[in-house]
Amino acid sequence: MKKELIMGTIEMTSEYLNELANNFILISALLAGFSIAYIANIIVSKNNNRISNSLLIIATVAACCFLVSVFGLTKLLQMTTDGYPLEIEQKDFDFPRKISGAAFMIGIIALSSLIALSGWMKSKTIGIITTIIGILTLIILLMVS
Repeated sequence: MKKELIMGTIEMTSEYLNELANNFILISALLAGFSIAYIANIIVSKNNNRISNSLLIIATVAACCFLVSVFGLTKLLQMTTDGYPLEIEQKDFDFPRKISGAAFMIGIIALSSLIALSGWMKSKTIGIITTIIGILTLIILLMVS
């Protein structure tokens, strides 16, 4: 059963959307795991300053956004898989697609911020370098997305 889905002005088949969701689930899950590992490291460290608290909050935002993306895309994956038991319409795809996409992008921004701020825990010089790297990473990611 081949379903034609219209997303904005681009037509996508359900097979393509299924494969896209599958790939983004993998990426989101890996980035969520990285963010959660970062949270664990911050929690067990003895640092309790403004930078480490900010990093903890940013890592938590990133992890939560990537988890929302994983579950939203899993719903999309289910709906685009042959044999899905419920009748679906175009509007049924919109909510999980938009929420997952927005959560993924917020997670990417948070992760880039995490990279940018992490050096400030060491020194001003390292902080400046990681800030530049984080900003460049975010710009490049937004350009290729």
